[in-house]
Amino acid sequence: MNIQLIDYTKNAAELLILSKNTRHLSQPNRFSDIIKMTNEEKESELHYVFGTIGSSLEFVNYVFLIQDVTRALTHQLVRHRVGTSFAQQSLRVSDASGFSYFIPDEIEEDQYQLAIYNSTMGTIQEGYRLLLQKGADVQDARGVLPTNICTNILLGINLRALSTLMETRLCVRAQGEFQQAALFMKDHVESVHPWAERVLLPSCVSKLYCPFKNFHECPIKNSNYHLTPDDSTTGKILNDWESVMKHRYSPQPKQSKGGMQ
Repeated sequence: MNIQLIDYTKNAAELLILSKNTRHLSQPNRFSDIIKMTNEEKESELHYVFGTIGSSLEFVNYVFLIQDVTRALTHQLVRHRVGTSFAQQSLRVSDASGFSYFIPDEIEEDQYQLAIYNSTMGTIQEGYRLLLQKGADVQDARGVLPTNICTNILLGINLRALSTLMETRLCVRAQGEFQQAALFMKDHVESVHPWAERVLLPSCVSKLYCPFKNFHECPIKNSNYHLTPDDSTTGKILNDWESVMKHRYSPQPKQSKGGMQ
């Protein structure tokens, strides 16, 4: 696995602040003024940004070149369809003769399983080669290729989408290969934008909530019972929400001279 951060939004923190100020002020700060803010002033502004709606995060983008990962991983990656773009190595036009493949740790640690695994991959490699030798089109011969064949993919993703990806792919439930890829991506982003750390976390850490109600083998969930509220808790929250909505409660700040406070 080789993951590189190819490109990213420059002045990203300042863009986040500008986005927030544009929503809140009738005359938003000039971008040049925001750039001149002290680090303490910027941190104060970012603290607010990360505690409100996530639309500002869509102004910050990253491009990753992800190499030598399995198509099993990329099949999962492309399910993140909002705020993302992809360009992947095509097996329809690319000759995959002598392809490399990924061996899961659990299989590699068992000699019997490993022997079967490698033997099967060898058979597929030979079958693919013979198909091409006999005149089969590459796009047809690819039908025999395995899910764990190694591939390359270019990923473009904004910070909001990346945060959502991390919520599930850093979870202990995620497949090990994808967990590792997510950790590499997280490290790369934090190396250029250290303040992004607070939104690159699994859901149980960032939201104190587990979205996988049917996953009972999680050691974190089993020692933090608030992550799996029972029906009575859900019912109370629902009742409170309905009560608030009946009174048309509005959390919006009042308009005052000079803009929204």
